[in-house]
Amino acid sequence: MIEWNPYDRNCPTRKLLDRIGDRWTVLVVGSLADGPLRFSELAARIDGVSQKMLTQTLRGLEQDGLVRRTVTAAVPVRVDYELTEAGHTLRDPLKGLEDWAKAHMAPILEARERFEAAGAPSSTTSPEGASS
Repeated sequence: MIEWNPYDRNCPTRKLLDRIGDRWTVLVVGSLADGPLRFSELAARIDGVSQKMLTQTLRGLEQDGLVRRTVTAAVPVRVDYELTEAGHTLRDPLKGLEDWAKAHMAPILEARERFEAAGAPSSTTSPEGASS
């Protein structure tokens, strides 16, 4: 049996974690949790996603076997996206992240304000305060 180690930069789990940790993936999986949607329905539901990013996200999820793309011959052609069985198993962990973000947003916004008010270090300053 293969032992996967996401802390190893060469392990394929690293790429998968990049994909499922992406904000658009979280929103696409959440949107498809209740059933299939067309591209335009997904785009309308996910405010701010560009057509390019939605296309890339859907292709990546399809590549990983998390989303199924179904083309129906009609005029015009109908294309639906839905979660696969594996995609449905991802919904609960991602929903947990959504719930966590909503529950902790107020203190996080307060922390950001305090950080900015304290004079956030510039991007040319290392975390220890020394210039790079």
